[in-house]
Amino acid sequence: MADAEHGDNKAHDPAEMSRALASIAERSQKLVAEFLARQTTTRDGVGMADPLNVGHAFMEMTARLMADPGRLVQAQMQLWTDYLQLWQRATQKWLGAEEAPPLVQPAEGDRRFKDAAWQDNAVFDYIKQSYLLTARWMQAVVKDVDGLDAKTAKKVDFYTRQFVDAMAPSNFVLTNPEVLRVTFESRGENLVKGLEHLLQDLERGDGRLDIRMTDEEAFEVGRNVAVTPGKVVYENDLMQLIQYEPTTEKVDKRPLLVIPPWINKYYILDLREKNSFLKWATDQGLTVFVISWVNPDEKLAAKSFEDYMAEGPLAALDAIRDATGEKSVNVIGYCLGGTLLAATLSWMAARKDKRFATATFFTTMVDFTEAGELGVFIDEEQLQALEARMNERGYLDGSAMSTTFNMLRANDLIWSFVVNNYLLGKEPFPFDLLFWNGDSTRMPAAMHSFYLRRMYQENRLVQPGGITLKGVPIDLGRIELPVFILSTREDHIAPWKSTYAATQLYRGPVTFCLAASGHIAGVVNPPAGNKYSHWESDRIAPTADEWLAGAKEVPGSWWPHWREWLRPHAGGQVKARKPGAGKLPVIEDAPGRYVKVSTRD
Repeated sequence: MADAEHGDNKAHDPAEMSRALASIAERSQKLVAEFLARQTTTRDGVGMADPLNVGHAFMEMTARLMADPGRLVQAQMQLWTDYLQLWQRATQKWLGAEEAPPLVQPAEGDRRFKDAAWQDNAVFDYIKQSYLLTARWMQAVVKDVDGLDAKTAKKVDFYTRQFVDAMAPSNFVLTNPEVLRVTFESRGENLVKGLEHLLQDLERGDGRLDIRMTDEEAFEVGRNVAVTPGKVVYENDLMQLIQYEPTTEKVDKRPLLVIPPWINKYYILDLREKNSFLKWATDQGLTVFVISWVNPDEKLAAKSFEDYMAEGPLAALDAIRDATGEKSVNVIGYCLGGTLLAATLSWMAARKDKRFATATFFTTMVDFTEAGELGVFIDEEQLQALEARMNERGYLDGSAMSTTFNMLRANDLIWSFVVNNYLLGKEPFPFDLLFWNGDSTRMPAAMHSFYLRRMYQENRLVQPGGITLKGVPIDLGRIELPVFILSTREDHIAPWKSTYAATQLYRGPVTFCLAASGHIAGVVNPPAGNKYSHWESDRIAPTADEWLAGAKEVPGSWWPHWREWLRPHAGGQVKARKPGAGKLPVIEDAPGRYVKVSTRD
């Protein structure tokens, strides 16, 4: 007990703390010097000079705002009034008087201020509320500025929030009570460790900050993620086709093909046995095939969107026929894979090709009228800059897309790791989902430019004849097969009300299902987890809000609901099929070579 007290006093002794800080400074200087010595002049810098044309947006906003000084003065007066009230309440708290309720509270689910000191300590409570008031004021001032076009207004609002998030007191040593406490208790060792993490991440990113979100040594594709037993039975330049081992004696006659997005790797649907959709579907008596897209390099720069159609779902249909003898297949398209699927279905309908019996779409955009916050990154200036970068290498590096997606949830996917890794000096927690999130893929220049311009910028997919693939004008209104659309209520990539627009496009019977949570967690939600809920309805309403008003909320996973929808389209039952038993020989064990190619290789 005496040793513990002595150690605690030593940690809080000013002279000892001073010596510890001096040691930290000396060791930090050595760490930085060693890092700089390992760098070369050929490496890219950390920053870029206004590549997103953000400066022009804010200049326009400022000019419009200054043209209405009365509104600005009114906002300023409101801020001062709020500060005065906050100061009065803080003074009461410091003097021990009866506490008034907080003037402003963090949003529900905001984990930045979960440490008890943010509420219990008067100083930190004041810092927290000052920040929240200022953040609210700043975002209110730039919002709805008269005269700004919608695109510029969204860009200003988005980057204002990025700035506000970056300036949170939780992101700085001296204004984060947890970091201060750990710094005193460890005599600054957390800051030294954090600096080591920072320099390692800079070096790992070749000069660009590549924040490590999880313990990457804890996972290996094919060892403890993407482990559902199966075989690669077909491959071409763009994909490998995996057929999974059956786990039931009888299976649906009609196989199931899954088309994941090539913007990420397929094993989001096969992380672990307990949350693997592919394993669950196999256990449901389905013959499951999944496309594992290649991680392209400069040799595939010219691969186009129609190449992805021809060498993806169309090639997979031929391979499944050879593997099973079946010409009719049920299909799932996830996110960008669903966008490709919609275009493919229209192309096939024009050619009277009915090999797909049903189609399921997971969180898929086909109408990009309201593209959500990703639309902030799509305008002519940004596309030209992006295309120039892609043309230099022949592809868009996967890290660029990862950064974009992370910015959509900056507090969860950027700043929480800054605090944990760099300020607290902790090692990232092993988390399979974040390991997958960091295992990014590249985008071929030709395909990605077509996708961003024709879909996001010009919204041509939803226009009959707006795009042409392999000589066929695409019209989504030709799609007449049964369709199941799964969207997620908190989706920041494919907003659910935007995905709902597809229900008004397809001519065949449409079933819409809305899952709770977001783009990933809402989809990867196994029944055994008993998490989240979903909404079902037997009718399709003209608008998303009308549909939700008439829908029934059902506890738990949507997976069983989808399985019941698919059951009438099974085509009967047959003996389970083994990979390699048909005309296609086994190439290698799942998960195959393609998925193991890292962008860091």
